[in-house]
Amino acid sequence: MKQTKQTIVRDLSWLAFNARVLQEAKDDTNHIYDRLRFLGIFSNNLDEFFRVRVAALNKMVSLGKSAKMHLETNPDKILRKIQKTVITQQTAFDNIYSGIIKELEKDGIRIKNEKQLTTPQRKFVTAFFEERVRTEIIPLMIESIPHIPLLRDKSIYLACVLGDTNNPMSHRYALIEIPDRVLPRFVILPSDSGKTDIILLEDIIRFNLPNLFAPFGFNRFLGYIIKVTRDAELELDNDVTTNIISEIEKGLKNRKRGRATRFIYDRAIDPRLRDYLIKRLNLSKKDNLIAGGRIHNFKDFMNFPSVVFKDLKPRPRPFVHPLLKQPCRIMDVLEKRDVMLHFPYHSFDSIIDLLREAAIDPYVQSISITCYRLAKDSKMVNALINAVRNGKEVLVALELRARFDEEANLMWKARLEEEGVKVVFGLPDMKVHAKIGVIKKRVFNRTHQYGIVSTGNFNENTAKYYGDHCLLTTNKAIVADINKIFDFLQSGNLNTTALKVCKVLPIAPANMRKYFLDLIAREIRNAGRKKDAAIALKMNSLVDEVLINKLYDAARAGVKIDMVIRGICCVSTDLKSLKHNIDAISIIDEYLEHARVFVFHNGGKNEVFISSADWMVRNLDHRIEAACPIYDKQIQQELIDILNIQLAENVKGRILDSEQSNTYVQREDGEKELRSQVAIYDYLRQKHY
Repeated sequence: MKQTKQTIVRDLSWLAFNARVLQEAKDDTNHIYDRLRFLGIFSNNLDEFFRVRVAALNKMVSLGKSAKMHLETNPDKILRKIQKTVITQQTAFDNIYSGIIKELEKDGIRIKNEKQLTTPQRKFVTAFFEERVRTEIIPLMIESIPHIPLLRDKSIYLACVLGDTNNPMSHRYALIEIPDRVLPRFVILPSDSGKTDIILLEDIIRFNLPNLFAPFGFNRFLGYIIKVTRDAELELDNDVTTNIISEIEKGLKNRKRGRATRFIYDRAIDPRLRDYLIKRLNLSKKDNLIAGGRIHNFKDFMNFPSVVFKDLKPRPRPFVHPLLKQPCRIMDVLEKRDVMLHFPYHSFDSIIDLLREAAIDPYVQSISITCYRLAKDSKMVNALINAVRNGKEVLVALELRARFDEEANLMWKARLEEEGVKVVFGLPDMKVHAKIGVIKKRVFNRTHQYGIVSTGNFNENTAKYYGDHCLLTTNKAIVADINKIFDFLQSGNLNTTALKVCKVLPIAPANMRKYFLDLIAREIRNAGRKKDAAIALKMNSLVDEVLINKLYDAARAGVKIDMVIRGICCVSTDLKSLKHNIDAISIIDEYLEHARVFVFHNGGKNEVFISSADWMVRNLDHRIEAACPIYDKQIQQELIDILNIQLAENVKGRILDSEQSNTYVQREDGEKELRSQVAIYDYLRQKHY
């Protein structure tokens, strides 16, 4: 599907989203620790953007009309706009970081480089290098190597010029990979009373370059940080006869050799060294050669040491849903009513407790669940393994192709299968992105089933800062459809139209787009009959042009459409023909807004859905996804209340318009501040069941 003039280019919209993250880093009403974290998030987001989207656009340019893939209109033009926008954002980033450094210094927190150390600090840095760093690094004398080893995508390197002051024409080049995977990037130095000095790991290495290279006759040492970003898409053979495991393993190896999509270097770098590296790395001007500051891989600032801040207030702790406080039998609670968990306000422990309960309940026969991204030390997995050990049948639909988690999920596959868990995968060309589960038990010849449907991953770590909803239900129609999805995943059937057997869950790619098109069409008919007609949508990204054009039709017909879109929004909300019937905001705050919620007015009889799927081509056509209707009236109202709180956001909300100006929502005269994430926490805390 090609872009139309009425939609915003998705990649430029994504850059506008990342600009909102940068706004949070600039906002001095945020604690300086959080501002540093937002700089880290911005940097990490941009890295992934270059690994995935810029890489895809480069392929579109190289393949041209012969490409057998979804093509953007004028990908080369988009790439030029991307480069221009990224350079502008990088300048803003540098200015924000410089300002934060000055504020830190006012508070007695200094990030020192290797030239600013006191005598005790020099002794400390020398000892730290000898004891912890030296054995972790192996300098590469790159002029002596016929082929430079491929620089790792997520690593930074110290590019060194080694010289002799007695012979200015003599110099050598070396590369050192910074070992920040095994050592802390930030090291707290011995400091004067009332002060806290910090040094970066690369500056510890810079300080000790003479220790590394002086024995080889050098007495002049210069070091500059460089970084290469590579194409991260896995090239997999989708032939059904292919062994998906070996294909992914091969793809992971090839990813390390992926084409460079960006080369960042310290703008102060010796020009001869820069040109030499560009030549040896087989780069060109088309590879996004970007001059940056002294520091790269700012993603590590997401883990800036919090201990240096004395005034840092902890986040409000997640609390257990009042109906699920332990000790209790969660399945007994669910027999009486549905429960909706709202993360990160509610504790994810309740999901773990439910699985633990199922693992030891003598009447439970089986557990089935999808896993996309798991926590590093997953308690979910432990509960599932314990269930197997207690004689339960456990089925895990594990998505091996979850981007950047492929290696971890291969490890989880081996662990689960070793313990007796049955593991199934998605289709050759289709990821399983639905977040569903079902527990079955048999009591006195009667089957009881408990369904789980979530908007986000079953991951206890991300549940602490991802905003998601998770339904626990015994609704027979919902549970029946969940079972049908698992039956399909086990069947080996490659025809996803088989998923149309689901009666109440809209399923992608079988019927989800059509399902929601029909609901929008119903609102259009109601507007034509002069009835109230409205749609409220919340999701991460809104890109699918078929659905967008239907929303335009609805707005022109008089349907009021309100949207909360965190990331990419390709809707031009301010087209004159829409009669101001579409309003959209984005909320960027302490928690990542990840939930997908869809509300259709339906003549006053609201229909409410939660889903794992954004309205994007990849979700609707190339993934197995599920949306779930909410039948419980109290939970329906709970979701509507939360969505209304978010729509009223006037502290961290930005207006999404065609210009992508990211203007903050303005408060009316006398209107109170409403920070939705704080208000939602208070709303749920005060809620009585």
